[in-house]
Amino acid sequence: MSEPRGLRWPGSGGANSADEAWLTAIAQAAAGDSSQAPLELLVEYLTLLADAAISGRRPGEHELAIVRELGRRAAEQGIPAGRVVDLYLSAAWRMWRDLPDVVPYRDRDTVRASAQAVLRAVGEAISVLVDSYQVATQQLIRQEEALRRELVDDLLRGDPDVSRIVERAEPFGLDLGRPHQVVLARPADGLPEGDTSANMLELFILDRFGDREVLVATKDGLLVVLVPATAPSTAPRTITQAVGTLIHDALIRHRSGRAWRVSSGRPYPGAYGIARSYEEAREALTLAERLQLDTPVVDARDMLVYRVLIRDQAAIVDLIQAVLGPLTQARGGAEPLLQTLEAYFATGEVATEAARRLNMSVRTVTYRLDKVKTLTGHDPGDPAQRFILHIAVLGARLLDWPARDLPPGAEAHA
Repeated sequence: MSEPRGLRWPGSGGANSADEAWLTAIAQAAAGDSSQAPLELLVEYLTLLADAAISGRRPGEHELAIVRELGRRAAEQGIPAGRVVDLYLSAAWRMWRDLPDVVPYRDRDTVRASAQAVLRAVGEAISVLVDSYQVATQQLIRQEEALRRELVDDLLRGDPDVSRIVERAEPFGLDLGRPHQVVLARPADGLPEGDTSANMLELFILDRFGDREVLVATKDGLLVVLVPATAPSTAPRTITQAVGTLIHDALIRHRSGRAWRVSSGRPYPGAYGIARSYEEAREALTLAERLQLDTPVVDARDMLVYRVLIRDQAAIVDLIQAVLGPLTQARGGAEPLLQTLEAYFATGEVATEAARRLNMSVRTVTYRLDKVKTLTGHDPGDPAQRFILHIAVLGARLLDWPARDLPPGAEAHA
């Protein structure tokens, strides 16, 4: 295409001062009053288009590299993608509208060729811009996810550098002076790579409570949710200890048919309080699974009695050996009799309800209870002896007996 008379980039093709002022004015008009659109994101791009309009050549790789860099910078500055594309398109039509005033075109064919060159340059530049923006956005997301995981790991570990961890928590909106609690969620079928439950859960809590002090991450196959135990006075609602139930319900709705176990620790203030709440939630989750509890949501407060049981492990081992040890002599071993005792105690010592839960006849249940009485000398129907049996059964489940051998008891250390 022949170059139109009246405008010529001097030297190597760069614009002179008058042309730079023209391009800058277009950039300012396209950007408008937006503080998110610095002029440097537009002027180089407009120079590219002006060169295409005058010379008819396609953008060179070095020019597209500039557009690619501008796309990256726009993503880093947080300018929305739609706004970036709108800026570049707006700048393009503004430049084309003003071009006849700057370049006196000689004929219609020259105008047509110039328009084709500009449209081609716009298409290539926008394609490069969007690709660069998307790549930069994904990199920023991955960086934030990595920082989030590191922060969660250090918070749950109880990092001793408190001042540093407070500084790192601030960009995520966490005020570590407030009480926080940790809620853990584990799917029965494991947490696959790329699972979207964490993103859904964070959006759900933010929408539900209107509090940005929420952190959701994954750790060791668990969903980890860090929430403030109390909301500021300006918030319309507060988070209570029922947050475990809310999270469980949200997870069930998100992935219907998937079973989840949720546990929550008690709220504590400070960075060390988060680590303490996490340990409680993790222990509650482990205890609930060992005890094969039916409830899908457990609270650390409700598991305190079981924590007491395992504090003196040697004593509970001696109790299991003394009370339940004889059950191993039964045909089929101790496990069927333990299951019967569990169901019997869980249903309030009602044999018919225990039979329904175990999917067997009442006669079988009563036979097994009689077998327990014969082997152990403890009658499940006697209140005093029932208490001893119940504690021993709970201890057995906590220590995963008889599937695993018992550790040494107190007598072994005597």
